[in-house]
Amino acid sequence: MNTDRAPAQSAAQTHPYAGMWVTADGHVRHNLLADGRYDEARGRRESAYQGRYEVRGDEIFYWDDTGFTADGRFIDGVLHHGGMILHRRE
Repeated sequence: MNTDRAPAQSAAQTHPYAGMWVTADGHVRHNLLADGRYDEARGRRESAYQGRYEVRGDEIFYWDDTGFTADGRFIDGVLHHGGMILHRRE
């Protein structure tokens, strides 16, 4: 996603998607925090990417602290993001 839109909310978000999302091999892990921040781990690299996110319906928009932007979609309880499929870790 290449958008210059800033998140509409900076306060804590209320949505059912907060929590840990993981690829099947466990290599990529997205921790969607309730305060609108995320922490992404890749392999052994914890906190590889951090930033803020916003959920609008079933869409998620990411703004990395370095300026990178991305998006994804929740479909039937699964997060589709950047060609990856992430499932909620309970």
